Amino acid sequence: MRTALVAGNWKMNGSTDVVNELMDGLIAGLNSSGGVEVLVCPPSVYLSQVEVAAKNSLISVGAQNVSENGDGAFTGEISLTMLNDLKCEYVILGHSERRSLYAESDSVVAKKFIATVAAGIKPILCVGETLEEREQGKTLAVVERQLKAVIDAAGIENFSTAVIAYEPVWAIGTGKTATPAQAQDVHAAIRNMIAEYDANTASAMRILYGGSVNAANAAELFANEDVDGGLVGGASLKANDFIAICHAAGA
Repeated sequence: MRTALVAGNWKMNGSTDVVNELMDGLIAGLNSSGGVEVLVCPPSVYLSQVEVAAKNSLISVGAQNVSENGDGAFTGEISLTMLNDLKCEYVILGHSERRSLYAESDSVVAKKFIATVAAGIKPILCVGETLEEREQGKTLAVVERQLKAVIDAAGIENFSTAVIAYEPVWAIGTGKTATPAQAQDVHAAIRNMIAEYDANTASAMRILYGGSVNAANAAELFANEDVDGGLVGGASLKANDFIAICHAAGA
């Protein structure tokens, strides 16, 4: 049985005071696991602060991005050595904002995935289509291309610790959300794509939904057979909302 995972992507938000207040609220409200794994991914400058706050709590810590390169002359980048030093358990890879705003190609995402697995950190691989691609009926073709690029480069054997996050680009930060049926259809298709390579990996793989998940719609989304939790954006910055989403995942 797959353990639900709810991951908070704080994106480029926060301050020292905001982080302290948010972590205090989350730790107080998540005093039992409820069968759900809880993860927060703050901006890199607050990783140390969050790691200290999360110590001895039920909250895991992850990063929002990482370089595919080792330590060296890569100004402004963050290495996997650094994430290991900070005890990060996860890193988000291939988020649509990285793909669209910073021109991360499928090839670059695959290289980051390979390096992340080799470093012993769990990747959360994001896939998803734009509104134009959905309207053109290209959703599954886009998702398959993004997923296949990583599987072909890394090998399905390196997906044993990976998490997939389906994030329809048109639903990220827009207030629009895929219907539960739309989410289930794509999640089931992703699981079937992975099963073509390895059925056991597909069965064990956690597939998260991301795209304007909030306290009001989480329970209905998470009730789907192939939706194993969420990658949460804006709602993860509000302790009470994020706690409610975590509880919905465990219901």
